[in-house]
Amino acid sequence: MIRVLLADDQTLIRAGFRALLSAEDDIEVVAEAADGEQAVALVLEHRPDVVLMDVQMPVMDGIEATRRIAADERLAGVHVVILTNYGLDEYVYNALRAGAGGFLVKDTEPTDLLQGVRVAARGDALLAPAITRRLIGEYVGRRPDPTPDGLDLLTNREREVMALVARGLSNDEIAAQMVISPTTAKTHVSRAMTKLRARDRAQLVVFAYESGLVTPR
Repeated sequence: MIRVLLADDQTLIRAGFRALLSAEDDIEVVAEAADGEQAVALVLEHRPDVVLMDVQMPVMDGIEATRRIAADERLAGVHVVILTNYGLDEYVYNALRAGAGGFLVKDTEPTDLLQGVRVAARGDALLAPAITRRLIGEYVGRRPDPTPDGLDLLTNREREVMALVARGLSNDEIAAQMVISPTTAKTHVSRAMTKLRARDRAQLVVFAYESGLVTPR
């Protein structure tokens, strides 16, 4: 059972998401939060698999709430998915840097939302490669505090794997392209994440672009 926490300051939106998610046999909504501070407290209490997090909320916004959840070692198994009305914007970029595992537009199709929750629960990055390239290409050059180059920590094989992750390939697709087993591909991904202290594949993607290993086309 996938346990989901909803964080949005609009009661009607939370009700709609709850109705949709609760109708699925493998998904359970365990709590709802109306602001970021409440979301962090409820995540600590319930330890959900997935948090659907709005960005603009009172008391504490979704980006700061995401940052606090991602920084708490006790919540390593919690995957935050950012909900946005606007699609590609700086809020989404900052949320990914803060530790979100992906993002969804609020008016997405119900089937896409359900699939997104399941993808996030597995720990996979909920990022469409084309959208990610546009998003990071738009904002990476604006940052006043560039990410330190940590590529020297990685082996050549791990760099190659990270570049393929950034281009949206799954472990199976990486294995096929590199002519290795899926288990070996997964090991390379895990080692790269550990060395770069990336919480999940989404942060690995962001790092790949910010470090210059992969460039937006």
